Parts: sequence; C-alpha cells; structure tokens
Amino acid sequence: MKLIFLGPPGAGKGTLAAKAVEILKLPHISTGAIFRAALAAGTPLGLRVKAIMDSGKLVDDATTIELIKDRLAQEDAKKGYILDGFPRTIPQAEELDAMGVVIDRVIDIEVADQKIIERISGRRVCGQCGAPYNRRSKIPKVQGICDICNGTLVQRKDDSPEVILQRLEQYHAQTEPLKDFYSAKGKLFIVMGQEEVADTTRLTLAALED
Repeated sequence: MKLIFLGPPGAGKGTLAAKAVEILKLPHISTGAIFRAALAAGTPLGLRVKAIMDSGKLVDDATTIELIKDRLAQEDAKKGYILDGFPRTIPQAEELDAMGVVIDRVIDIEVADQKIIERISGRRVCGQCGAPYNRRSKIPKVQGICDICNGTLVQRKDDSPEVILQRLEQYHAQTEPLKDFYSAKGKLFIVMGQEEVADTTRLTLAALED
C-alpha cells in the first residue's frame, strides 16, 4: 500500500505515521529524514542539499524529487510506504505521477488554524537535552524545567505564533490545492484531527479500511 499523509504543520502527521508504521509495517518516508540522511552520507547530492540549506533557501523541487526517487528505489519501499512531507505542491504530485508511482490513498488530517497555533505555540524543548514538552499535553513536573536533566525549557523560533502563521499561509497557498488534485482521482480521504492522538489514529485506520 502506498500512502500520502497530508495536513498543515502541527496536525500530527509524523506522530500518526509512526503509529501507522507499527500497524501496517510500512516505512515512513519523510522529506526531513531524507534530507538529514543525505547530509550525513556526504554524497554529491547530499552536499548539494547542504549548500542549499546553508544558504537559507528551501530545497528545490528537482533536488527533492531526485532524493525521493533514490529513497523509493530502496528495498524496504518495494511493498509500499507512507509519504510525509512529499508532495508539497502540484508540480511535485505531477512528477510523482510521471515516475509511475500509483498512490492508493491520501489521508488528509484536518485541523483548524487556530487549533494549530495553540498546539505549536505551546511546544517547549529542553535547551540542554532536547526533550520535547507541551504546555497543554506534556507538562513538566516543575514549570520551565526539564524532568530528565533539569535543563531550562525554551520555545524554538519556529514555534512562535508569527512563524506558525507564515507556515500556515504557505501551506494553504502551496500544499492545500493537493486536496482537489487527489480528490479528482478518487484518492482523498479526510480525517478530522482530534485532541487525543489515539482517536485520530483510530479514524485514520478506519479510513484505510474503507
């Protein structure tokens, strides 16, 4: 089974994909992980990605697609996979079609913008060990202090309300049109994101079984 998980930043796609991996026994293929692997490998393609990221730019479609092609050709992806973070745009989806990839289902996790802002702006991370927390769902025993190493909890710049709004605007402009693209192919299944991950996971698995 070949799946795509869509949804705005903070919708919980990565968490859901991790749950689905356990149940479906499919590899979770995210662009973020692919970029990190390419950087670590130090291949010519990886060095190209590093140069782009060091310049502060987004990795272009051509480079992203080249990395995706390499990843999908690996042995563990032969029986299927869960794509997370790709495609992000209509041109990327069209290139995926041109590669001969037949997607079985596209799961779109719907969460309102205001709820996304509340979720992400509440995130904190330990400045020392990197442990994640959330002021709404994973509260430390002592406010502002990491349970693990007693480090100070901080908010990442990417998690500020201003940056979240920018990311949401980019999602609505560039990625959300994929809903119509895959709906026209009869591949789109909408799941309403719930407060509890277990509930969203249950709805996602139900969408895969229909």
